[in-house]
Amino acid sequence: MNENSGAGTIDPRVRIGHVHLKVSDLERALGFYCGVLGFELMQRYGTQAAFVAAGGYHHHIGLNTWESAGGSAPAPGTTGLFHLAVLYPTRAALAAALRRLIAANIPLDGASDHGVSEALYLRDPDHNGVELYWDRPQDKWPRDANGGVAMFTRRLDLDDLLRED
Repeated sequence: MNENSGAGTIDPRVRIGHVHLKVSDLERALGFYCGVLGFELMQRYGTQAAFVAAGGYHHHIGLNTWESAGGSAPAPGTTGLFHLAVLYPTRAALAAALRRLIAANIPLDGASDHGVSEALYLRDPDHNGVELYWDRPQDKWPRDANGGVAMFTRRLDLDDLLRED
């Protein structure tokens, strides 16, 4: 079905609720998602699965080894998840996340200003792509001549971000 099929548009209140990742080592994954990024462990199923969240939610990220214990990352050129994205409420919260990454020696794949948002790109221990970002207020988004969103990709000034309190 294409976007012009007449089926109507999705309810604007719809949100992506959580992501569930296959990981090769649950303890290593928890070390990253809880230890580095700061998510809270909400529930655990022995050595095979765990659910982590922010703010007491039941789970934002599920981690499991049901089909992937000891496995390797998907080969380049295959389909699958490009990245999961974690939305931070403020620029200061994103800056705090960057400080945590630096303290844990987690390298960035990239850092971009998209006009509508600022984003950090990295890999988790299983090489899943992770985006950490914050959205600018909509009234600050770049617009084209017709009022449409005019996103772009520019290098994010990490030093400027780190000055954010």
